[in-house]
Amino acid sequence: MAAVLASGPGAQLSHRSGAALWGIGRQVGGLIDVTIPPGSGRRRPGIKLHRRALPPRRFVHRIPVGNPLSILVDLATCLETEEVEDAVNAADHLRLIATPDVRAGLDRIPARPGAGRLRRILDAQTFSRSQTALERRFLPIARAAGLPKPGSQVRLGRYRVDFHWPELGLVVEADSHTYHHTVAQQTVDMERDQAHARAGRRTVRFNHRQVFRQPDHVRAVLEDTLRHLR
Repeated sequence: MAAVLASGPGAQLSHRSGAALWGIGRQVGGLIDVTIPPGSGRRRPGIKLHRRALPPRRFVHRIPVGNPLSILVDLATCLETEEVEDAVNAADHLRLIATPDVRAGLDRIPARPGAGRLRRILDAQTFSRSQTALERRFLPIARAAGLPKPGSQVRLGRYRVDFHWPELGLVVEADSHTYHHTVAQQTVDMERDQAHARAGRRTVRFNHRQVFRQPDHVRAVLEDTLRHLR
């Protein structure tokens, strides 16, 4: 609050500081990020000023802060891709803004730094990370767990699966947050798993965050599954 008040009329928390206030990110030390209107304010110790036309501000614990969509755009200017994805998922989990609404909102706001990169990150969750990037990350984990090379993007009956070991009767699906968020898609996934069970296959599901951020957990699950199947 002190940083916002010291920055003048219209100031609001943004970037890492705004994310920490909303609970969708962390800030450990460093300058407090405050965004102010163009042409206003002056530098003060402990504050990192950003200048741009401001979105409608919100209040969290009575502190002015950018809305969740604006904060996510800010984060796309200063965080690694996986950290931005984590913030998007956290905002969805806290019901601040649903992931599909983030993507739709980007098409409505004026052009600004971070918007294009956030759009690409969201689109990558839907497209590239479910195919080549996912395979590059997942296959070494599967090898480390003692599994042979699987079939990739294999069709089994009505359904295409991400990875298949026919000799083990094992199917692994890696679910993107974008594709598998809705109740309708969850129902489709359940029907897929039931179809595999009826055919004598075991299905193991991971989400993209686990594959990209928790490889040791994924490997441990695969090792235990392989031991039981054998």
